[in-house]
Amino acid sequence: MPARAKSLDPVVYPETDHMGEHELQRFIAELLRPLIERYLKSRGVVAHVGADTFLYFAKGDPTQRIAPDVYVLEGVSQELAVSSWKLWEGTPAPKFALEVVTSDALKDYDDIPAIFGRIGGHELVLFDPEARPTSRKRARFTVFRRGAQGFQLVERTHGDRVRSEALGCWLRAVGEGASRRVRLAIDEHGDVLFPTEAEALEADRAAAETARASAEQARAAAEAENARLRAEIEELRRRRG
Repeated sequence: MPARAKSLDPVVYPETDHMGEHELQRFIAELLRPLIERYLKSRGVVAHVGADTFLYFAKGDPTQRIAPDVYVLEGVSQELAVSSWKLWEGTPAPKFALEVVTSDALKDYDDIPAIFGRIGGHELVLFDPEARPTSRKRARFTVFRRGAQGFQLVERTHGDRVRSEALGCWLRAVGEGASRRVRLAIDEHGDVLFPTEAEALEADRAAAETARASAEQARAAAEAENARLRAEIEELRRRRG
């Protein structure tokens, strides 16, 4: 991460706006953030994966800020824990961000993409858990990405998955109603989900149990074979005796 420019700044940059958020919005972020952190770490990518932290982008004006539900700062250590980020101090613009669309759809569909593009963000995904296939204005996934022509809308779908170029995997919508969540999928077509930490631990436990059972079966088979050979030897001795 670039060195921060330290200078005296009398402006107060709040850590929170003291406004509540919908529980579903929080639950989606709480599941997705550690998934992205573990996935990027597994690929050897150095990045800071955060959630709902203010990113200030205009020195001297604390109203100029954005707080993505989940975001990735490439090249920034995960070991850092800050109250807010200030882009003029060397913090890079987010490589990736996901915003859960709330009742304030105008803010999410119009304002956030405009700000994200203005500050140099690379990829923004809007996830709208309340979107319906019949909706013309809302979609389950809306993707904005920076390319040769600038920051533009590149995909809008009611499907259950979109490809994230920034992360190198798929984003998958799972569950229904209050159980709607966003997961990562890591195969070519987005079918294989990247496991949560609990799922990974359970898979390791199951694999260890399978290995233990296989070893026990092999031991029992070896003992049975040894017993059979000993019996044959004893039978031969008896016949010769």
